Amino acid sequence: MDTASTGAYDDVRTASRALATEAVHAGRDDLARQGLHAPPIDLSTTYPSYDSRGEAARIDAFATDGADPDGPPIYGRLGNPTVARFETALAKLEGTESAVAFASGMAALSAVLLARSALGLRHVVAVRPLYGCSDHLLTAGLLGSEVTWTDPAGIADALRPDTGLVMVESPANPTLAEVDLRAVAHSCGQVPLLADNTFATPVLQRPAEHGARLVLHSATKYLGGHGDVLAGVVACDEEFAGQLRKIRFATGGVLHPLAGYLLLRGLSTLPVRVRAASASAAELAGRLAADPRVARVHYPRLGGAMVAFEVHGDPHEVISRVGLITPAVSLGSVDTLIQHPASISHRIVDADDRRGAGVSDRLLRMSVGLEDVDDLWADLDHALGERNRTLVPLREAVR
Repeated sequence: MDTASTGAYDDVRTASRALATEAVHAGRDDLARQGLHAPPIDLSTTYPSYDSRGEAARIDAFATDGADPDGPPIYGRLGNPTVARFETALAKLEGTESAVAFASGMAALSAVLLARSALGLRHVVAVRPLYGCSDHLLTAGLLGSEVTWTDPAGIADALRPDTGLVMVESPANPTLAEVDLRAVAHSCGQVPLLADNTFATPVLQRPAEHGARLVLHSATKYLGGHGDVLAGVVACDEEFAGQLRKIRFATGGVLHPLAGYLLLRGLSTLPVRVRAASASAAELAGRLAADPRVARVHYPRLGGAMVAFEVHGDPHEVISRVGLITPAVSLGSVDTLIQHPASISHRIVDADDRRGAGVSDRLLRMSVGLEDVDDLWADLDHALGERNRTLVPLREAVR
C-alpha cells in the first residue's frame, strides 16, 4: 500500500471513532509506525536549522496567519511537538478544527481577550457566575476590556458594535447553574461565544456542537485529572487558533512539554474518570438533599462530578472536620476536594455580585473523586456534625 493509500485508509479509520476511543488514541496515531508505544517528550527549547532563508520564510508565514510552521520545529515559544499532540487530541475530543494550549486557564482566557482587543473589540458580554478569577479579570479591566453582565435572556440586547466576545460557563463555578448553549449562541449573532467547559468536559457536552466558537478549559482540572499539572487550552476553529498562537508567541504563556505529556496521558482515562466520579457525585447529591443538616443541593441536570451544597450550620466547621476528603482549592482530581467559594475561589468577586450570582456564604463546593462512595459519605456525615431534627431542609437537588 503506497503512502497516499495509507493516508486515505487512516482518514476512514479515524473518521467515526467513539469518544472513548479518541481519548486513548488521538494525538498518538503515528506512534506505532515509528516503533513507539508511549509518546516521546521533546524538551528542546530551540532546534538547529542550516537554512536560514527558509527559517526566516517560515517565521514570516507564522507572523501572517499564526499557522503551525511546516517542517521541523523552530523555537519552543512557537510550538512544541509534545504539546501539539495534546492540542490535536483535545480538538478531536471537543470536535473542533484546532486547539491551542497555554500555561494556565487564565493565560488561555487572557489570550482570547487580547486577540479580540487587538481588533478593537474590547467589550465583553458575560453571564454570572463564572470562575472567580475570570470574573475579576473581566470586571477589573486588567487587559483593557469592558464587561456588561447580564442573564442569558439579555445577551442580545447587551451586544454593541465593539462587542468582541460573549462568555458563559456551564455548568457554572461554583453553583453548577446551566445555560442553554444553543439558545445563547443564537443570541450572540456574529459575536463569538466562549463557553467554559471545564466542569463538564467533552465527556458530558461539546459546546462547539451547540454553536460555541471557543471552548475554554482549565486543563489543570479534569483533563489532567491528577492534581499535578497546571495548564489551559482553547478549542476552536483554525482561523481563531492562528490568532491565539500569535498572542501566545508574543506574550510567552506557553505550556511546558512535560505538562503537555501529562495532559495527553490524562485524556486517555478522561471518560472513565468522569463517568465513575459522576456516578458517585449523583449518589452523594441525593444523600445530601435528604439530610436535615443541608439546606440546599446544587447538582446539574447534565450530571458530572461536581456537587455544591448549602448547610444550615457553619460551613467553615464542615471544612475543618473532613478527614478523607481534602480541603483544597481546584477540582477534577482523582481524590475528592472540598472548599468554601466565598472565602477562596470567589473571594475576589465583590460580595454583592457574588451573592447576586447565587454564591451564598453557606455554600460549599465539592469535587468528587474516585474513592468508594460509602467512605465519602461517612466522611461527609462526620463533617456535617450532629443532626438537628428540628431543622427542615429545602431538599432541593437541581438535576
